[in-house]
Order: sequence, then C-alpha cells, then structure tokens
Amino acid sequence: MTTLGLRRMTPRDPDQHHRAASPLELLFDLVFVVAVGFAASNLHEIEAEGHITSAVLSYALVFFAIWWAWINFSWFATSFDTDDWAYRLTTFVQMAGVLVLAAGVRDAMVDGVWTTAVAGYVVMRLALVAQWLRAAGSAPAYRRTALRYAGGIVVVQALWVGMLLLPHAAVPFVAPVLVLLEVLVPPFAESGTRTTPWHTRHIAERYSLFTLIVLGEGLVASASAVIDALRDAEHVGSLLVLAGCGLVVVAGLWWIYFSREQHAHIRSLGTALVFGYGHYLVFAAAGALPAGIEVAVGAATGDADLSHTTVAATVTVPVALFVLAIWALALRPSLGRAGNASVVLLALAVLAATAVPAAALVLTALCVAATVVVLEVADRGR
Repeated sequence: MTTLGLRRMTPRDPDQHHRAASPLELLFDLVFVVAVGFAASNLHEIEAEGHITSAVLSYALVFFAIWWAWINFSWFATSFDTDDWAYRLTTFVQMAGVLVLAAGVRDAMVDGVWTTAVAGYVVMRLALVAQWLRAAGSAPAYRRTALRYAGGIVVVQALWVGMLLLPHAAVPFVAPVLVLLEVLVPPFAESGTRTTPWHTRHIAERYSLFTLIVLGEGLVASASAVIDALRDAEHVGSLLVLAGCGLVVVAGLWWIYFSREQHAHIRSLGTALVFGYGHYLVFAAAGALPAGIEVAVGAATGDADLSHTTVAATVTVPVALFVLAIWALALRPSLGRAGNASVVLLALAVLAATAVPAAALVLTALCVAATVVVLEVADRGR
C-alpha cells in the first residue's frame, strides 16, 4: 500500500532470491569514484614531497569519511531499500555530500583545513538519519534500533562540527576519538535490540563492487605510466616495466579478492562487524596503491625526490596490507595450514621487498602472482 507514491519502509527479505545491487546503488558507487580518486591523487602529491607520515595520517582520516559514509548507506540499503521517490531523493542528497567531501579533500589533506570535507560528510550522515527515522516510523519491530542509529549519528555529527571550532593543531587528537565514536554507533544500535535483517549475498556483492572501484584506480595509474613511457623515450624501459608490474599487481589483487565467496562470513552481528570494519584496511590499501604507482613513476622520471626505500614502500606496504587483510577476513577458513602459511609468508615477502628498492615492484608482482597460484592450487584440492 502506498501514500503519495511512498512505500512503507519495511525490512527487505534477507533470503530474497537473486537480490543484486540496484541501479541507484551502482550510481551511488560511481559518485564515490570521484572522492576515492581525489584522496589517492592528494596522497601521491604529499608522498612525492617527502611528507610520508602526514600523507598517511591525512589519507587514513579522509578515506575513513569516504568509507564510513559508503558502508553505512550500503548496510541500510540491504535492509530497508524501498526505491521510492523519497528514498531516491535522500540518496541523491548523500551523493551531493560525497561531492562536497571530494571538493574538500585537498584542503583537508594538504592544508589541514577540514571545513568543506566535514560539511560534506555531515550532509551524508544526516541524510541517512532521515532514512533511519523513516524506518522507525514504518517498522515498529525495528523502531528502537532505528532510533538508536539516528540518535547516535546526530550526536557524533554535532561533535564533528564542534571540532571545526578548535585550532587546526587539535584535529589529529580529536578526530581519532570521533572516529571511534562513529564505529561504536552500529554495535550500540544493534545490541540488546532486534538486529536489522541484512542480505548476506547482497552485502557481499556491494563490498565486491567497491573493491572494483578502488582497484580500478590502480589500473588508471598503470595506464598513466604507459602514457608517460611513450612520451619519455629516456625512461621508456623502466616505465614500461613499472606499468607491466602495476598491471600484474592490480590483476593479482583482484584475483585474490574474488577467489572465494564471502557472504558466509557475515552471518551474525559479530561476524558482520568484523567483516565490515575489516574491509577498511582492504579498501584503504587498494586506494593507496595508485598513489604508490604514481610515486614510482615520478621517481623513475626524476620528478620525485625520495629515497628509493620510501618509493618502494609506497607500493609494497599497501599490497601487503591488502593481502593480509583479505586473508584474515575471507581466505583463512578455506585454506589448510600450508596454504595459510604460504599466503602470509608471501605477504611478508612483499614487505621485505622494500629493502630491495631496485627490484621491489618486480618482486611484489611475483609474490602477488605466487599468491594467486597458491589459492588456485588450494581450490583444486578442496
């Protein structure tokens, strides 16, 4: 039954057959491509200037804002997506917030001015509050949970706005506390009440699609290396090797991520939180890889004044973190003792390749390819 074209925001069937990402969700993801791309490009710029620590810390916070807004929309949508005009308009408001956040990425990461980024983030979060309030009014069985979500989000957003009134020097100390409060809202809302009914295959697909987005940025970086090679005959050999290794690494990470179905890892509230929160490392590492490839391109052409070890680390650390994170979240249960040991040792070998900067990218590509072989062999042995 509808009123003014609105449907009751009742929970979706968690066992619905053939549930897949909607066109609206796919459009929502595409908007995030902009924000992820801006974060990666600014990470590259700051790393290339030699400010590695500040680059990583500012990137980690900006990427949290991007990831947290995306993850909260995705989990809400898997439970309460009505796809009526009000739901669509509210989602478009969240998209507008993403674009505002993207516009403020450079100010936040380079200059430490968070006003625009926080404004965009708050717009996204408060738009979701409207969705939770609507769910509270339409689904009495989940009213307490929905109101807990709405109240928790509003309180934390007020604190983010309050952070803007503090000196810039206070942000590195205050922001981690607010991040902690943000991630505590879902367990607070879901505990002691009726948990929201998520569709495991649908949510696993949503995570897979976001992984494709961030890995796609790595392909763009590898393509840029090829373009630079064609324009720069002096460094054509090294740039083509870099581009080839970058392609192997990105393809290998894709293969590793999609080597196992992941929906079985989000059956309970506890496993859903581990799976959802653990993917921050997966997404952030994949998003940082393009910056590392670009730094390596700059070093190869003499445009980056960094030590060879630092240049290598901008690639090896994200790759190793990605592999270890997805191994812990999804691969480990499907592998035997030898397979688990092999994957971990290969990830550590990627980190160790940092000490051999001249061959770090080649060694990284070989280790990633070897990890794919380990997973394929283990898959055939099951």
